[in-house]
Amino acid sequence: MPYETIIYAAREAVALITLNRPDKLNAWTHRMRDELLDAVARANADPQIGAIVVTGAGRGFCAGADIGALFKAQLDDGEAGDEDGEEESDSGIWVRTVRASKPMIAAVNGPAIGVGLTMILPFDVILASEEAKFCCAFVKMGVVTELASSHFLVQRMGFGAASEAALTARMIGAEEAVASRLADRLVAHDALLDEALALAGRIAANPDRQLRMVKQLLGRNGTEADLDVVMAREFALLDECYRSPEHREAVDAFLEKRKPVFAREAGG
Repeated sequence: MPYETIIYAAREAVALITLNRPDKLNAWTHRMRDELLDAVARANADPQIGAIVVTGAGRGFCAGADIGALFKAQLDDGEAGDEDGEEESDSGIWVRTVRASKPMIAAVNGPAIGVGLTMILPFDVILASEEAKFCCAFVKMGVVTELASSHFLVQRMGFGAASEAALTARMIGAEEAVASRLADRLVAHDALLDEALALAGRIAANPDRQLRMVKQLLGRNGTEADLDVVMAREFALLDECYRSPEHREAVDAFLEKRKPVFAREAGG
């Protein structure tokens, strides 16, 4: 797929995806959604890539949905509703893609509003530059949160802070976002991309299969109250890991006092 709204680049073992509509503060469109899905699939299929960083071109990360291109056209055409459940399906595809993907890091360089925020909530790590701003803007637009953000906001921030963020739809600065755990780390603006790429590189040095297993366990067990179920899932994957070439390589490398060399996987 040729990319018109994003830029894809490989930085050693890291795929760097840049939202590239700077004149619109990288406002989200259906074309951008399709290109992002394609780019993530491309990174996951590349055995040289171990992790993915997503950032924005220009002053913004993503200013939310392109209202003129999407909502206004829908209202004018009388198609704001979706009888076929297309939007629900699209949301599910994005969230499932992110959670099944190689590790994903958001490097938020400016405003992340509406879908610009909710699209990154399922990511593994969110880094915020000093110029980042976050807004769960949906209620002000007469709609509700999407992309499973009513789950991920509570998971990240806790019930009270998530409620305030979603019900007020106010702008949250970078320092407050990190303090409230909406974002994971505050980074100097000029160092944001370097920090994100360095973190992705450290993650990518670990074996692909086990990285995805850890993501699976965190996603499924983070809200699981039955500890027997939690441990059963862990033991099932541990049993698989103990018989894996990655575990053997890690043990051999430890005994031989060298760095392990893991073969990367492609797929998904």
